[in-house]
Amino acid sequence: MTLSNLTYRMIDGERIEGTWRSVFINNGGNYFSTDLLIFADGALRCWGDWTDLDGLRELLDRGRIVTTFKPGADVYAHDLTLWDVEHAAMGTNAEDLLTEVADAIDELNGRPDSIRRCRLALDRFLESRTEQDRTALRTAYLAVSEYWRPAVLPDPAVDDEPVRILCTPVGEREDHGELVTESDHATALEYFARRPRPEPAVAQRPAVTLNRVPAEWPAPPTDICLHNEYPVPVTLDDRTYPSAGHAYWSRAVTDDDARARMAAEPFVFDAEKIAVAGPPRPDWPLIRMAAMHTVLRAKFTQHPQLAAVLLATGNARIDYPDDDAGRLLELIRSALAAAAAR
Repeated sequence: MTLSNLTYRMIDGERIEGTWRSVFINNGGNYFSTDLLIFADGALRCWGDWTDLDGLRELLDRGRIVTTFKPGADVYAHDLTLWDVEHAAMGTNAEDLLTEVADAIDELNGRPDSIRRCRLALDRFLESRTEQDRTALRTAYLAVSEYWRPAVLPDPAVDDEPVRILCTPVGEREDHGELVTESDHATALEYFARRPRPEPAVAQRPAVTLNRVPAEWPAPPTDICLHNEYPVPVTLDDRTYPSAGHAYWSRAVTDDDARARMAAEPFVFDAEKIAVAGPPRPDWPLIRMAAMHTVLRAKFTQHPQLAAVLLATGNARIDYPDDDAGRLLELIRSALAAAAAR
């Protein structure tokens, strides 16, 4: 796991490095997306309160921080959207969240995280082939959060299957439930014997952070102008909106009068209020990512100077308050690069 969201705090003149990740808080039966700040000294801050790993476990145990939603509850993403939950698949569970936070603390301190510890255990087993080291490998593998286990073996062609097989004794079931045989072990060992040497890594650009709207937009545009609130007109369905954010919220309703009022509002927040007042389209939770993709594609197609700014970010991760928007910006960037290479 590589940290991309970096922050710090000062204590008696000493800089304490930190990072953050999104979590959901249960506040009066409604759920709110918020930031969990994680610092190298083990201190955690969430929703204005300080705690540590033990305190985080307690917050998870009593349902203050959640990894599941109750059907029918309202979920809020600040300044972005709210939706009613009927079916939600979360990307982590309570134990995995604790593991990932502990990994972040290790990484901030320059210590091997659970993925690195598993890779070291794998190297030891491949060298010794002893059952003792196989057991140690299995312990290290299961200590990695389920979401991050595929990253133990950074080979998308095989996922982490060879590791899952090797860390499971013959006759037992591996992590995905398959019974492991001698032949499976031999195939996994053969994979590692012929695994190609990794190619030199491409230098990773520093992350582009779009979590703040500036008091003044720069001219000419810079990275911050990739933000959805940047005041550049976006035309969809023969109507022009003051920004991509306005155009996005126009997709949340079907009423043409509401869309016309959004187009007349100077600020994205006011367009969002019109969308929330509704009535919102019933399929909005299902189509909102597709809507955002449509809006972003229009923005960068209609404004080549902004497309050039996006392309200039290279392979940098784009950190956005809404992770989906950040990933979609990276997807649009890839499409622009592919088109330019034709």
